[in-house]
Amino acid sequence: MNGILLRLAAPLMSFGEHAAFAYRDTLPFPTRSALIGLFAAADGRSREQALTPDPHTKAIPYTDLDITVRVDRPGTRHTDYHTAGGGRPHKGGLITSSGEYRAQKASTHISHRIYLADAVFTLAVSAPDSLLEHLLARLEQPAFAPYLGRRACIPDEPLLLGGIHPDPVHQLRRHVPLSLAAPPTPGHTTVPVTFIWDHKPDHVPAADSHREIADVPVDFAPTRRFHRTRRIWFTTENLRAALYTPRPALPALATYLQAPTS
Repeated sequence: MNGILLRLAAPLMSFGEHAAFAYRDTLPFPTRSALIGLFAAADGRSREQALTPDPHTKAIPYTDLDITVRVDRPGTRHTDYHTAGGGRPHKGGLITSSGEYRAQKASTHISHRIYLADAVFTLAVSAPDSLLEHLLARLEQPAFAPYLGRRACIPDEPLLLGGIHPDPVHQLRRHVPLSLAAPPTPGHTTVPVTFIWDHKPDHVPAADSHREIADVPVDFAPTRRFHRTRRIWFTTENLRAALYTPRPALPALATYLQAPTS
């Protein structure tokens, strides 16, 4: 299928799998849930309506996406010691699950929130052409501002790398500039880069690693939030060292976007 390319880069981002209550974790790569949430926000859908079937076709949105992730720069884990509700008068602070106000001595809620700092991921998102055209239009003029996992995590520009590509995975492997944490070793013509696949690719040996994660959204509503599990595969691809671009990456990305596409 045809597809689009997204570059997820920001000072901070977070992709929780079991994030709840006082500990908000992050996976070391973008989740399907986070990406679908970004698309739904760009489309102007609320959390309650994010996965509502289309009234005309009855199709559930975003189920036909095939996502391949290239890990340009994995980033480093950063823990935020986060407090909420402190310093407010009684009955002016946080509310418990039963609907009552927290006691004055327990008015401050403490949580630990995990982020990826200085990470960069480039994604190939394949889908039917009608869905791709809709996503392109909404991402170019989003209804709600996009963010990477949490509202404070605003993506760098450009988020969208061009229009519809006939072979987006080929673009990841051969053409899109590569934002590595360090330059390639002098004299080496290739660099190893991690790829994450929705489906086991044909060139993956049987011994290559895979894992199951719970990131397929069934409902985004705060009181009904639920995700299904899926399996993903990891490969190490040797990409051309010439794809490496030093910081800032914007000049190389601008050159890529201005190049004619085949």
